[in-house]
Amino acid sequence: MSAPEKINDNLSIYQNEGSLAFGTDAYLLSAYIKKQPKSFAAEFGAGSGVISLLLAARGKLNRITAFEVQEKIAALAAKNVEENGFAEKIGVICTDIREIPAEHNGRYDLVFANPPYMRVNSGKISENNADAASRHEVFGTIDDFAFAAGRLLKHGGTFTVVYTPDRLPALVAAMKNSKLEPKRMTLVYPTAGHAPSILLMEAKKGGADGIFCTRPLIIYKDNTSFSDDNYTEEMKYIYKHGDFNEFYKKP
Repeated sequence: MSAPEKINDNLSIYQNEGSLAFGTDAYLLSAYIKKQPKSFAAEFGAGSGVISLLLAARGKLNRITAFEVQEKIAALAAKNVEENGFAEKIGVICTDIREIPAEHNGRYDLVFANPPYMRVNSGKISENNADAASRHEVFGTIDDFAFAAGRLLKHGGTFTVVYTPDRLPALVAAMKNSKLEPKRMTLVYPTAGHAPSILLMEAKKGGADGIFCTRPLIIYKDNTSFSDDNYTEEMKYIYKHGDFNEFYKKP
């Protein structure tokens, strides 16, 4: 275990040695989720717990169950929750999302996840187990994530994910197969001259057909510098407020 790292919102995070660091995709997912402090929420594949902690620290969510399959990583998440003072808001459960007990069915208003986006038979799998599980579908495919979300959500509940744009068809198919209707989508581009690198999507259980495709989010003004002093106004807003501007939320 490395020394704790100071991140946004005055949080200090311990991370497993060799694991993927907290990145832009996780931060954007935490910002994309709408404030709903009275809701019951669940996170799939919580890792070190950073997304749940960001949401609790901002008061966007106050009751979160964080599911993490790897025992060592789940213990690390629980440590992060305890040491940052959010034990009353976040509970960590070590289990495979495919094996969540039936007592959780229909209990949640929101499920969110940063699921692995690479198939097991694609690309080189890391020798670090935590890293491999973060990138590859070792502990469940996108179909498994969507099915588990559909099972845990109340009717009208939302499933919010950050994913990779090249697997958009698989994501939409998985959602629809689990009666989760895509309702809001944002594509994220490094610069206006790049192809999109991140996809954010919100789906509603039992929702009607129809999706709001927001304006794109461009992270950097140009490719002269990939540092925060080159952020676009939209990206500066997100880092300042921990939230997306209203025009990303409503048609």
